[in-house]
Amino acid sequence: MIALLDPRDRTAFPDPAQALREPNGLLAVGGDLSPERLIQAYRRGIFPWFSPGDPILWWSPDPRAILIPERFHGSRSLRKRLRRGDLVTTLDRDFAGVIRGCSEPRDADGGTWLVPEMIAAYRQLHELGLAHSVEVWRAGELVGGLYGVAIGRAFFGESMFSRVSDASKVALARLCEQLRDWEFGVIDCQMTTGHLLSLGAFEVPRAEFLTLLDRHGARPGYDRSWDDGTERPACAIRIAPVGGDGG
Repeated sequence: MIALLDPRDRTAFPDPAQALREPNGLLAVGGDLSPERLIQAYRRGIFPWFSPGDPILWWSPDPRAILIPERFHGSRSLRKRLRRGDLVTTLDRDFAGVIRGCSEPRDADGGTWLVPEMIAAYRQLHELGLAHSVEVWRAGELVGGLYGVAIGRAFFGESMFSRVSDASKVALARLCEQLRDWEFGVIDCQMTTGHLLSLGAFEVPRAEFLTLLDRHGARPGYDRSWDDGTERPACAIRIAPVGGDGG
């Protein structure tokens, strides 16, 4: 049975083990998207995801797709794209532009789950130093990026977009490089896709994910703007090759 959240209590969530098996991970309905509730949700491995016109739905799927920053790897084609030298990356330089790009339909008939109240909620988290973006630029134009939420040394990826080939992969490579340097322990990818698996993501049982979250989410984090005023050329990003791919 799906739990109905108390609108007056922004800290209470049901045990993720109570989530439905079909649809996988549906746990609760209702509540709001206040920073207090979102922070509590992410700390428990729960995230909001709903379509326009629907009530707020909260999810904790099993298994969970994750990526360990040190295990991100790139194909020969991605490394070739990085070396081309026409892209640069930044952190937290244009959060509004990234979330707007992520909200654009992927095709002419598509919709978006990033409804205005979701965008407003994540912009609030960004102002609090908890939601962050990676931007990919070409000739001064934003051509791709991603955003997510950082709790301690755990990062929860929310969405990514590309306006040129491989721009979202470049953004993820830049994120993983930075999180390696800061010793983040895990990136939550939420749902499994072939795209993410090709970059080193893998599935773990929800219980194992929650153990990782308890360990790394409690560590001191970087609750501030990640924009240090510099631009990092994509060709300087360090990634490991896919095993056996020596190009």
